[in-house]
Amino acid sequence: MIEGLYETHIQVSNLENAVQFYTQILGLQLAHYDDTRPIAFLWIGENKKAMLGLWEQEGNLHKRHFAFSCSKDFILNNANTFLDKNGLRAYNFLKNGSNEPMVFAWMPALALYFDDPDGNQLEFIHILNGKSQPELGVLSYEEWQKINSPH
Repeated sequence: MIEGLYETHIQVSNLENAVQFYTQILGLQLAHYDDTRPIAFLWIGENKKAMLGLWEQEGNLHKRHFAFSCSKDFILNNANTFLDKNGLRAYNFLKNGSNEPMVFAWMPALALYFDDPDGNQLEFIHILNGKSQPELGVLSYEEWQKINSPH
């Protein structure tokens, strides 16, 4: 029945600034802008199978979380540089001061977090090969590799 997520919506304090952030920095593509509501819809990915809706809201923003699928190589080798270059701070799931990606062993997936200008929690995520190992919890990619490398 359900095959994926088509769209999600978040509240932003300034629609024009949010559209600029998501298009110019994160590379999403503007699909529709309606300043009478005010709302904008952005395509996620080149295949245009997912969409992000941005709703301008005066005060009392309800912050949300969502994740963008990315390649493992991007997350491991380029995400921190990309975020730094764009004035964004990366952090891991544990929020322990590290900006190194972590693995959710129950999925398994590699993830790295950052916030948009309104404080919505965004995530770069990549589903890893291998079986679910929930007993391992959340661990570093290096620890994941040691446990899952052929001996």
